[in-house]
Amino acid sequence: MKIDQYIRGGLLALVGAILFSTKAIMVKLAYQYDIDTTSLLMLRMLFSLPFFLTIALIKVFRSPQVVDQIRANKGILLFLGLMGYYVASYLDLEGLHYIDASLERIIIFIYPTLVVLISYFWIGQSITINQLIAIVICYFGIIVAYYGNIDTNAHQNIIKGILFVLGSALTYAIYLVGSQKIMANMNSRIYNAIAMSIACLAILIHNALLNGFNLFSFPFEIYIISFLIATVATVIPSFMIVEGIRILGANTSSIIGSIGPISTIILAHYILGERIGPIQWIGTIIVIMGVLYLLLYKRFSSVQ
Repeated sequence: MKIDQYIRGGLLALVGAILFSTKAIMVKLAYQYDIDTTSLLMLRMLFSLPFFLTIALIKVFRSPQVVDQIRANKGILLFLGLMGYYVASYLDLEGLHYIDASLERIIIFIYPTLVVLISYFWIGQSITINQLIAIVICYFGIIVAYYGNIDTNAHQNIIKGILFVLGSALTYAIYLVGSQKIMANMNSRIYNAIAMSIACLAILIHNALLNGFNLFSFPFEIYIISFLIATVATVIPSFMIVEGIRILGANTSSIIGSIGPISTIILAHYILGERIGPIQWIGTIIVIMGVLYLLLYKRFSSVQ
């Protein structure tokens, strides 16, 4: 792999993870207007769907053979679309009803460990010593950064929230590993557009069965927040991360994505008023060191 291509993949995975991390902040802001999980997820996907459908149709129009790729992989496309952005998204948003945005990020970001394990057992991908070192550095930094938050974050339903987010981390890890496997036979952009469109349609059906077609009864602020979640925290980062997976692989991309919790700490402090102190900043530096170690080691080893 060329060095420039690796750096490009690393930047895509990094920026994508930071943009994704804004979702938790915006969801907590939306919950201040007493909207339920399914309705918020429905609005997020309703704003996202036109983007994904447009990209899918453009790809099909330009490359008719894409239809054959979709047909050949329809089963795994359906499975991954439902797991990655339907089940995982629903569990994550439901968990945010019960825990802070900061704590949600530390739990959701056990997924790199799950990605490495699933990759090993599912597709037989080896675990390198450098990935292990990067994981240890990143997770040590995350533990340090969240030490104060975990000790002081008291909530009667905290266990319920943790279980929801743990389930989200597991299903998202399955999505990432499956994405790497399917993109060996399919263009990353068309794959992402189709998988996300499947998730969008599933969530719209879910909400219709639960709440009916209740689209226009929310405060104006909810529509603004939902649009931002759809674009800034869904459409744009989803394409960045999928392309990062294509270039780097699921393991390396997920490790770089460990920067996400740190950006959430900072945003949660300034936007939601959640506490951040010296311990959190030390953890931030450690996590960044872990990500830089992974990127720089790969770059210098490629030169040699």
